[in-house]
Amino acid sequence: MEWQKIKNAESLLACGQSGARAKVLELTDRVLQKLDQRVFLTNLIRRDGSKLRIGEQVYDLADYERVYAFTSGKAGNHMARAFEDILGDDLTLGVTIIKIPDEEDVYRHTEVFVGGHPLPNEEGIRGCQRMIDLCEQMTPRDLLLVGLSGGCSALMGYPSRGLTLEDLQEATDVMLKAGMWVMDINDIRGHLSQTARGRLGQHVHGAKILCFELWDATGMDGFTDYTKPVPIMGTPVGYDTVTFEDIKKIIHTYGIEEKLPPRVAEYLLHYDPAEETPQSLPNDVDYYLVGTLEESCRAAEQAAADMGVPCHVLTTCTEGESRDFGAFMASVAREIERTGRPFEAPCFIVSAGETTTKIENNASIQGHGGPGQEMCAGFALAADGLKASCLLSIDSEGTDGTTPAAGGICDGTSKARAETAGIDLRRALAGHATYEALSETGDIVMTGNTGTNLCDFNVLYVGKAE
Repeated sequence: MEWQKIKNAESLLACGQSGARAKVLELTDRVLQKLDQRVFLTNLIRRDGSKLRIGEQVYDLADYERVYAFTSGKAGNHMARAFEDILGDDLTLGVTIIKIPDEEDVYRHTEVFVGGHPLPNEEGIRGCQRMIDLCEQMTPRDLLLVGLSGGCSALMGYPSRGLTLEDLQEATDVMLKAGMWVMDINDIRGHLSQTARGRLGQHVHGAKILCFELWDATGMDGFTDYTKPVPIMGTPVGYDTVTFEDIKKIIHTYGIEEKLPPRVAEYLLHYDPAEETPQSLPNDVDYYLVGTLEESCRAAEQAAADMGVPCHVLTTCTEGESRDFGAFMASVAREIERTGRPFEAPCFIVSAGETTTKIENNASIQGHGGPGQEMCAGFALAADGLKASCLLSIDSEGTDGTTPAAGGICDGTSKARAETAGIDLRRALAGHATYEALSETGDIVMTGNTGTNLCDFNVLYVGKAE
């Protein structure tokens, strides 16, 4: 097979249960190819002369004097390149704030800023200010395309008035280590940024806006028609459905009042009503979803069918502690191998969502890792001795936690191979050092930028054990 997305597939096949690994890696590579936003957007937005067609909607470039394109998020590179492919020399100027630059990225009309994720940085602020400056120049004779994907709340972290970058960084670190639900984190960060939750749109004066968002959260079950505009969400150019009062409730729920930086706590808990995010739509915006969590599982079902292997979707709402979910998947694999319940082997079982890793004390951190790698380590411990089962867990955008790896892959031999190498997987989990541990056992998955960001993608393969 010609691997297009998984960069180290051959080395991953050189250890462990190669047959099961080959199935898992092939399915994953096929899924990532299908989810690439450069491919997805150029298929969705059809160019016909000066006209852009999205389903039944038609936008004529001849009606506009200038055309701009802003993108941000972990798939921002590929979205920006898609806009350049579609618009060509009709693109006046683009701005993208990305997480990781890619050697393959070549831009003709787009300015690139490398922001910080999960902690915002100075370059992200400069990119936000560039977007604001261009928005202030726009008129009703201009068209703005906006492409958003997961991670943009951090990459576009532009401290609200009275706050500093250090305040945002410290607040983000507190929330991540508290094991908070990602949407609650984003709601709080949205109220701390000058460009989030409609605040960027407040600088646009009359321009037509087409917003395309890769929806990387639960709550869009059953959505399949990406050609029709849907009600606007809490994007930088939309309106916000969350208020400061809602933010106060989130903070009290997690009990982080005393952990947040003093200026952040003051800003959020004793807020100035004049600082509230826009609660109504100030602009002419058509909003399109260009992917939901279910899309990765739908792509997996199609790829599995092409491979001739039954595929079962377990859930698209995966949440909770990563290592515990890995142990659960090992119990499912063990049941299938022993009894053929709940599914007969061979089969794939796929899931999507976003598990988390709670860190009670920074002093416990002994290395690097991420939820996908911790899930696989948890699976390896519980799956020891299984004959034909393999679990892969990756962050679909290509970087898991604090590492350059997309995630991990483990099978019934991983624990034994770790012990042979002198590695204690339980200690690695306790010290949040699964990246170092799985690197030693050859169980780290590398992809680089994938062009998508639909949270985590997990695939379990159970073959027929001899």
